[in-house]
Amino acid sequence: MTTAYDFTLPSLDGGTIDLGALRGKPILIVNTASKCGFTPQFEGLQALWSFYRGNGLTIIGVPSNDFGNQEPGTSTEIATFCARNYSVTFPMAARSHVRGADTLPLFRWIAQQGGLMARPRWNFYKYLIGRDGRLANWFVSLTSPESHRMRVAIERAILDT
Repeated sequence: MTTAYDFTLPSLDGGTIDLGALRGKPILIVNTASKCGFTPQFEGLQALWSFYRGNGLTIIGVPSNDFGNQEPGTSTEIATFCARNYSVTFPMAARSHVRGADTLPLFRWIAQQGGLMARPRWNFYKYLIGRDGRLANWFVSLTSPESHRMRVAIERAILDT
């Protein structure tokens, strides 16, 4: 059976993010954009990363220009924007497609696992992968990283052994 740990992502710095290296740990994957009304969620995502990373949670941002051309920047511009404006230190993938013909294989898998409604319809959809590598939960753009619902889901994923 395929799990999230079977995928890699191109990283913002030109390397590769190997999800297999995170096997057994929960992961929060978020499709991001720098020029979106939801962009301030970077602050909440960074807060989650700072608070839960010691418990094994990894957050990975996946910039995408698929919605409203709200991520037009280069890798350098995206990295600078995230660091300067939101002090982002969690891993960031290279700008990628999360829908359409060129969708990343990971996002195709997420759509298979979560069904039609789980496919990202805008920036800042959030996908929680459990310790077993399966899609545990997903959240629409309107769900704030600081929301009670998201924190409860993350804590369950961390405690699930």
